[in-house]
Amino acid sequence: MHDFDMYFKAFNETVYMTLISTIITFVFGLVLGVLLYVTSAKGLKPNKQVYAFLSAITSIGRSIPFLILIVLLLPFTRFIIGTILGPSAALPALIIGAIPFYARLVELALLEKGKTLSETGVSFGATNTTIITRIMIPESKASLIRGITVTSIAIVGYTSIAGAIGAGGLGNLAYLYGYARNRQDVTIIATLLIIALILLIQLIGDLIVKRFTPN
Repeated sequence: MHDFDMYFKAFNETVYMTLISTIITFVFGLVLGVLLYVTSAKGLKPNKQVYAFLSAITSIGRSIPFLILIVLLLPFTRFIIGTILGPSAALPALIIGAIPFYARLVELALLEKGKTLSETGVSFGATNTTIITRIMIPESKASLIRGITVTSIAIVGYTSIAGAIGAGGLGNLAYLYGYARNRQDVTIIATLLIIALILLIQLIGDLIVKRFTPN
């Protein structure tokens, strides 16, 4: 029973970190991705300077290894969370690490159909805001959902890294109670639970994409 409680608690912590981070990443990543598209050379309102700045920030954010990002954000995390340990303390690094990743996927999704959809909107006299919110995002739903599915799976991987340095969750369980205490069974079960969570996320994502994909 004790082991079951341990696995249950660790699984819930991983789900908590993944769910909260995914929701916030979806919102801010979508906004950043839209801005990247709009200001790009093929966007609705090209702006080289703004795009270069946003692109640089996004590229830098994607290039920092997650473990290093956690360390860099320790003072910030302590300031806003009050601690650097536990699932909530992992959220700032998870979110900041995932937003640039998803933003690029959003940009690519919009660029895929951007020209055709924007021309359609312009022909109807729609404003840029209307084109983005009423035409491009709805028509790109499947690609956007695929993108957030991939991002959510990446976040699960990030939680494992965060867990190894005190964030809790299955990563912490596998390292601290499995590897460090030479309990291979704990490591294996924690790994299987992580795989199960990833498969579940992929299944949910595929089902939602299927719903929004025309037959």
